[in-house]
Amino acid sequence: MKTALITGATSGIGKSTAIRFALEGIRLILCGRRTDRLEQLKNELSVESSVHILSFDVRNREEVFKTIESLPEEFRNIDILVNNAGNAHGLDPIQTGSMDDWDAMLDINVKGLLYVSKAIIPGMIERQSGHIINIGSTAGKEVYPNGNVYCASKHAVDAINQGMRMDLNGNGIRVGAVNPGLTQTEFSDVRFKGDSDKAEKVYQGFKALQPEDIADIIHFVVTRPYHVNIADLTVMPTAQASSTMVDRK
Repeated sequence: MKTALITGATSGIGKSTAIRFALEGIRLILCGRRTDRLEQLKNELSVESSVHILSFDVRNREEVFKTIESLPEEFRNIDILVNNAGNAHGLDPIQTGSMDDWDAMLDINVKGLLYVSKAIIPGMIERQSGHIINIGSTAGKEVYPNGNVYCASKHAVDAINQGMRMDLNGNGIRVGAVNPGLTQTEFSDVRFKGDSDKAEKVYQGFKALQPEDIADIIHFVVTRPYHVNIADLTVMPTAQASSTMVDRK
């Protein structure tokens, strides 16, 4: 039985991936900040697979390492790492952007991904096996107006994904990224800080990707034969041609 650790597992893509993995009998380590949601998800998925939850903030370096080191023996050998935790705060031009928003995006999207990876990679190297999936974004492939720091953070994920694959080459570890376009999750609620009217408009007039769509793709990626590594995959809804071009009816 393989063991997968998923960050940002309390909602959206992370939660859907956890559900999909559980149905396939993959042992799960579910990570997030909202303990109540983690507990609920554990209760739901424990009938399908073994589930352990870790409640921590990926921005807190000491907490990341201390919490991952606390894993019980049966969960210590992590075969699959899904670096999914991420967020967007605000959609403001650079001159009026909030520095607190900038810190949050860089700390979670970039440094948090690095901290969790740093805690898990040594075990993969020791076992000479493992698979790391970094969840990027189409924002990591192109920059759009007012995207500035968010796009920068996802461009960083794109660069880290490539660098990680190079640096770990020869250690039996597969590294790849899945870069979703417009996906209907809590993402826009967070970006617009609870302004539901603005959040809803993001997905109006077309069929957005659903978290389950990305979970299916992640499952496909991790179930390819060992010699196959899907290094970089971008997926958009049919209505989307770029970050700024969406066919809304």
